[in-house]
Amino acid sequence: MNNINIKTPAELSLMRESGRLLARVFEALNSLVVAGITTLEINQFVEHFIVEVLAARPASKGQYGYQYVLNSSINEVVCHGVPSATKRLRNGDIVNLDITLEKNGFIADSSKMYVIGETSLQARRLVDVAYQAMWEGINQVRPGATTGDIGHAIQTYTERHGFTVVRDYCGHGIGREMHEEPQILHFGRAKTGVTLTEGMVFTIEPMINQGSYKTKQKKDGWTVITRDRKLSAQWEHTLAVTATGYEVLTLRPEEAMA
Repeated sequence: MNNINIKTPAELSLMRESGRLLARVFEALNSLVVAGITTLEINQFVEHFIVEVLAARPASKGQYGYQYVLNSSINEVVCHGVPSATKRLRNGDIVNLDITLEKNGFIADSSKMYVIGETSLQARRLVDVAYQAMWEGINQVRPGATTGDIGHAIQTYTERHGFTVVRDYCGHGIGREMHEEPQILHFGRAKTGVTLTEGMVFTIEPMINQGSYKTKQKKDGWTVITRDRKLSAQWEHTLAVTATGYEVLTLRPEEAMA
């Protein structure tokens, strides 16, 4: 607990603004992410939108030497897909766009799946189960719950639907730094791990695979794919622990209306 940065009400107010702006980025992408566009064109649009329209900073650019403002992970790519000038989205693809934004010194982190045109029922089901798995984890969040409760809920839901949870990557605390304590595993046992308290802020971002949960990293040093080359899907939100439960700081307009 000593390493976990508990946010003050003033800091949470600033993080709420970062999250609100990041939700606007995804809203702007809804009509842009279609078959034929390259992932680098999406990256360039997002950088312009964050910097010029929102007067904020794309927090991923320059982090750990990364050159881009987002990750674009298509089909069998689990995470950290690198934007490309030649990789065009095709009808039937599923793609995760993972974006971070800093405003007033605080960072928000979120990702969303986009289904391009007509895709298979199996791919659509994977995307939907991954989304609900994230919410199964989010709904565990309240003071007195544990990080293990989050992981257990995600794993139980996912495996009940015939999919697997990636073990190699996890959610994380977030604030002035992109990656803070605690780590949020998306699998595990209930009533284990760190006890949640009001003022904690972290991401929940399960990566759900169609086949085996095992992954491997490509030679570019970034892109992570499923070892069996089957599909993977991921959703992510940044959320705060409140006195009575949670607040999703990166909630998108279409989710608020759902």
